[in-house]
Amino acid sequence: MGMWASVDAMWDFPAEKRIFGAVLLFSWTVYLWETFLAQRQRRIYKTTTHVPPELEQIMDSDTFEKSRLYQLDKSTFSFWSGLYSEVEGTFILLFGGIPYLWRLSGRFCSSAGFGPEYEIIQSLVFLLLATLFSALTGLPWSLYNTFVIEEKHGFNHQTLEFFMKDAIKKFIVTQCILLPVSSLLLYIIKIGGDYFFIYAWLFTLVVSLVLVTIYADYIAPLFDKFTPLPEGKLKQEIEVMAKSIDFPLTKVYVVEGSKRSSHSNAYFYGFFKNKRIVLFDTLLEEYSVPNKDNQEEPGLEPRNEGEGDSEEVKSKVKNKKQGCKNEEVLAVLGHELGHWKLGHTVKNIIISQMNSFLCFFLFAVLIGRRELFAAFGFYDSQPTLIGLLIIFQFIFSPYNEVLSFCLTVLSRRFEFQADAFAKKLGKAKDLYSALIKLNKDNLGFPVSDWLFSTWHYSHPPLLERLQALKNAKRD
Repeated sequence: MGMWASVDAMWDFPAEKRIFGAVLLFSWTVYLWETFLAQRQRRIYKTTTHVPPELEQIMDSDTFEKSRLYQLDKSTFSFWSGLYSEVEGTFILLFGGIPYLWRLSGRFCSSAGFGPEYEIIQSLVFLLLATLFSALTGLPWSLYNTFVIEEKHGFNHQTLEFFMKDAIKKFIVTQCILLPVSSLLLYIIKIGGDYFFIYAWLFTLVVSLVLVTIYADYIAPLFDKFTPLPEGKLKQEIEVMAKSIDFPLTKVYVVEGSKRSSHSNAYFYGFFKNKRIVLFDTLLEEYSVPNKDNQEEPGLEPRNEGEGDSEEVKSKVKNKKQGCKNEEVLAVLGHELGHWKLGHTVKNIIISQMNSFLCFFLFAVLIGRRELFAAFGFYDSQPTLIGLLIIFQFIFSPYNEVLSFCLTVLSRRFEFQADAFAKKLGKAKDLYSALIKLNKDNLGFPVSDWLFSTWHYSHPPLLERLQALKNAKRD
């Protein structure tokens, strides 16, 4: 009886109080769930101190212990950074941080001669201040992660000067994209009439397609050096494989990822008949960084440690052989091209745009509800930007959690399908050895709690992928 009385009492609160309470309650529920999962996985890291029998053929005890300690450190960092983030977010909500920042933005605008009628200008100042606050509060965590954890385990290749320059550059580039796009979106919502949500969705679709198109050619080179893969056996074999599956390859680049970290990756990008492949230099066992002193052409030859690196990077490079042989690189690319051939990229874009349209439609339905604004301290005004923030970040949070989990499950399915595609190309044996090498190079821990991996892993656990490849490898 007492429980029902307390539920009834809760419903006696004004609508805005119930909304605010529900948002806070859900946020902490998600945090506690994530923490529970992380603790399950942490128990695995602590108790699995010896290589399990099924892993003895693919991982030596030294690498196993290194990866265990690395993941333990990452787990500890994740716990404290996650706790800080949740407490900070709660304090911002409880003490009216959002309306305070909006009023502060208004005062900046007033001092520059812009009154309350210039809502879009005030919104841009708000965005600038909010992203600046986020960057500054996140900086100590990022510094600790890079220069303590990644450094301790041999991954960090950055100096503090390089890191800070990079952070400032990222902030400036983000503002150059965020502010113009946001101002246009707010303007479209203002003048769009009853069907503004359709125009807003179309605008965000165009912006996302333009960003995908220009990112690798104009934005990524601001941060990393991209060099065409030199002529040679690897390039020829990549071109032959691309042609065999009708992949419209135009260029292959190597990105100098080693100046930041020894983690490795590969991806493709571009629309229609203009596809490019990008390989991280850390993925290529036989790649040497171009020598800036004598301007020799880069080649696929044994890597001379530190040769051709800038001074700020050279001192940080670890004396450690890593990467995959050419046949293994081809197998990894076979997997990546499988994503294209099987339509995974297009399917992800379609899902993303359907979700975006649905969110804008629901935003149009909810934007007129004054109690949503009142719940977050906006009693006298209903700024469009604040409406977007409240609805997309807070009101949609349960939906976003469910969608995120569904996309994680779909992603794992896509990964198995891409592995199977590489098998069909005859790359099973090389992909098998490449996955083991990449796991070793990145100190991935091959044992995972089933619930943690189900909720979090966008890629299947290593053992499951190897098991699926093993049959074809034997054939």
